Amino acid sequence: MKHIHLLIFLFIPFTFLNSQSRSTQIYDNGLVVSAEVYASEVGKQILKQGGNAVDAAVAVQFALAVTLPRAGNIGGGGFMVIELSDGTSTALDFREKAPARATRNMYVKDGEFKPELSWEGILAVGVPGTVDGMVTALERYGRMPLEMVIQPAIDLAKNGYYLSYVQARSLNNQLDTFIKY
Repeated sequence: MKHIHLLIFLFIPFTFLNSQSRSTQIYDNGLVVSAEVYASEVGKQILKQGGNAVDAAVAVQFALAVTLPRAGNIGGGGFMVIELSDGTSTALDFREKAPARATRNMYVKDGEFKPELSWEGILAVGVPGTVDGMVTALERYGRMPLEMVIQPAIDLAKNGYYLSYVQARSLNNQLDTFIKY
């Protein structure tokens, strides 16, 4: 019981701070938010070009794959919940899947479960679902062709962009891992 009271006590100040520091915003023509400024700008441009929310979301996903891969990882999977214009909702599940030859005991070595085998290396790989999920979302619910939606990500990859300090530090921290593979 002490833990519950402590937890409530810890959340009360943060709840108060959040309610005081945020204001309500209403947008008539759309809003794009992501974990990275270049990707958000890509989504904004897609909306300005006549794309809908799904077009923008797909464009942001591919831009994030270039500018902030940990947030826009095309080697993984995900899901998307979409509210349609008639007020109904739908969901797409495009989580990564286990490889066809995966076995129940693939992380067991010498009779013991070894979770670290799933963290890095060949056994840590799943079959990605992100690209298929994005293409499916675009085909079913988007307005724009795939080529137009992914072009901004291609441009970012070709032309480059400025890394933030945090992104540069993160890449440098992973240098030993990159070199191994």
